[in-house]
Amino acid sequence: MCGQSCSEADSEFLCAREEVTVIKVSVVLGIVLAVGIVFILIRAAMLPNDFRVSRSVRIKAPPEKVFALISEMKSFNLWNPFSKMDPTTKTTYRGPASGPKAAFDWEGTGKSGKGSLEIVEVNAPVSVTMRLDIIKPMEGHNDVAFVLQTDGDATDVSWTMTGPYPYLNRMFGVIFNMDKLIGATFECGLADLKRLAESQAR
Repeated sequence: MCGQSCSEADSEFLCAREEVTVIKVSVVLGIVLAVGIVFILIRAAMLPNDFRVSRSVRIKAPPEKVFALISEMKSFNLWNPFSKMDPTTKTTYRGPASGPKAAFDWEGTGKSGKGSLEIVEVNAPVSVTMRLDIIKPMEGHNDVAFVLQTDGDATDVSWTMTGPYPYLNRMFGVIFNMDKLIGATFECGLADLKRLAESQAR
């Protein structure tokens, strides 16, 4: 247990002290780790069973222009940030090009995973409701809603996602703030939607 630097009685005493110190440090680290795990478990149990993430943007374009970029699936993916995060993603469109039952399936070997997005209801040019079903990397079934409100020559667009928040997901949520993570991606997407809609409205 002692290295070559430890020899005779004095060295044995120093080695023993080093071993005790290592044991103490290991015990302290173990206690800290256990307390951290307990905290995560308790905090996760206190989080709500459902989640809601929402972001909005003001676009200098008529609602009809913006609505078309949301309700038509191929146009939607021109600015959809989730479709751009994984270059391995393969997208397959199905159903009509726009409106109810317009949908696409995606699958990638990277972070995008596998899932589908389908429009379930439209109220032109005011709202679009979608169903998001994620299979990988973590299963989830969420509702997505876009609401458009006209204000003079601008259109205010809100993008909201809601769904169940299982306990395992809440454990990750204690460490990684889901609202900030998903919200930041929503903000990037809405910024691209704004650029695209405003360029088409000129």
